[in-house]
Amino acid sequence: MYYPFSWLKSCTKLALYLLSFGLVGWYVEAVWLLLLLGVSILLATSYWHIYKLNQWLWYSRKMSPPAVTGVWEHIYEGIYHLQRRNRKKRKELGRLVKRFREGSEALPDAVVVVDANACIVWCNRLARLDLGLKWPNDAGRRLDNLIRHPAFIEYFHADNFDHPIEVPSPTNPNKTFEYRIMPYGEEHLLLIARDITRVSQLEGMRKDFVANVSHELRTPLTVINGYLEILPVDREANPMMGKAFDEMTAQTQRMQNLIEDLLVLSRIEASSERIYEHVVDMPTMLQQLEREAQTLNKDKGHAIVFHIDPSLKVYGVETELRSACSNLVFNAVHYTPTGGNINIYWTSTPAGASFKVTDNGDGISQNHLVRLTERFYRVDKARSRKTGGSGLGLSIVKHVLSHHNSQLEIHSEVSKGSQFSFVLDRELMVQS
Repeated sequence: MYYPFSWLKSCTKLALYLLSFGLVGWYVEAVWLLLLLGVSILLATSYWHIYKLNQWLWYSRKMSPPAVTGVWEHIYEGIYHLQRRNRKKRKELGRLVKRFREGSEALPDAVVVVDANACIVWCNRLARLDLGLKWPNDAGRRLDNLIRHPAFIEYFHADNFDHPIEVPSPTNPNKTFEYRIMPYGEEHLLLIARDITRVSQLEGMRKDFVANVSHELRTPLTVINGYLEILPVDREANPMMGKAFDEMTAQTQRMQNLIEDLLVLSRIEASSERIYEHVVDMPTMLQQLEREAQTLNKDKGHAIVFHIDPSLKVYGVETELRSACSNLVFNAVHYTPTGGNINIYWTSTPAGASFKVTDNGDGISQNHLVRLTERFYRVDKARSRKTGGSGLGLSIVKHVLSHHNSQLEIHSEVSKGSQFSFVLDRELMVQS
């Protein structure tokens, strides 16, 4: 136990020790000689205690200090106190590290900790099983030397970890992993690899099913529609039969439109075409789209105005961008009440190339906006059936923009109108 005034007691003892030698020296008339002897004895004792301290610190296995008196007693007690405190902290830290490792081992994902030099610091059991890492043999080895898939190496060195990537497992090519990297601490990285094999298989089966079913339905619908066109119907003798044929023709056409949209969506989802390889002449495409919109507008009476920058061209996939723009324009024509105003803008902005469609129609309630790009989602089912919409238009737009690293922005107020827009990054703009 440390006492605040113990140093004063020790100094008093030292003074009395030297005083006793001084008095004896005065008595024998050799003061300096006796003081020198006392200091020599004190120095020898101190070196002896230093030797014992060194032996205790480096060679003794005992935690408790040797039994000494005087100043050295306080020094031993202080060191012993620090050792006990540090030992307690080490135990607490050990328990914390143990709990962290137990928690990490219980995770359903492979976890790897990497330092600033891309060297492995630690990994859990699933990382050893699924990623083929060896612990502790791989400690200190570079991660990109152990996971050598080109897509992963490109992702790892790009230093942009906003989005995860999907890469086959290094130990089993039949498995697919989603790799996500998160920076933390002092220039450390945390790699989390999740097995998404089942999800990828289900998504692939869904895409194949939609594409195959849509393709197979085209032929029978074409046959049915062909026979409906050539079957003779006497509308005057049997008005009900004429109405039935008109309804069957309309519904057959609606199904054909739905199948075409499904096939377009499947092609966009499966597209691997690079957006930087082709230049899209957007002004020319939009001029053609304007003619189509005016034809569609014959019975609507809308005022449709296109505001096009004639020099603004972009890199991209022309068929996809045409599909996205036409869906937004035709939706405005279909769903804006008769006599409305529709404006389409294609302009250059500081952020990039901007496409915007505005109308003064009925508008859309805020609770519907977040779900508008879902497949087959309809704000008003009755109105969608009346206009013949498939419910896939905005979903197609969403996938096209995702392929072009953009997203659809929707702003709408009930009874005031709507605005649908997107911006293509300046990197995609063709410099004139």
